[in-house]
Amino acid sequence: MLNTPENHDKPRNARLEARVSSDQKDFFQRAATLTGRTLSELVIDSTQEAAAKIVQEHEVIRLSREEQMTFVSALLTLAEPGARIKKAVQSYRQKTGL
Repeated sequence: MLNTPENHDKPRNARLEARVSSDQKDFFQRAATLTGRTLSELVIDSTQEAAAKIVQEHEVIRLSREEQMTFVSALLTLAEPGARIKKAVQSYRQKTGL
C-alpha cells in the first residue's frame, strides 16, 4: 500500500508501537512541528516512504547497459541442450511412444 489519497480515507484500526528515547521523541516532535504535521503523521509518512524505497530496491532489478545487452543476448541465443536434457527427452519419448 502506497501513501495515496485513498489510503488516508481508510479507517486506521491497526496499532504500531515503538519505544524511543526521550531525546528521539523530542527530535521527531520538533520535525513534525516544523512541517505542520502531528507526530503520528510524521512517523507514518516517513515510515511509508522508507518502506516503499526498500520494497522497490528489492523488487526492481537494475542492470547496466552492458548487463542489459548480455541478458538480452542470452535470451535470444539458443543454447544446445545438455546431455541430461537429451536423455530426459529420449526417456519421455520412449515412455509415451512419441
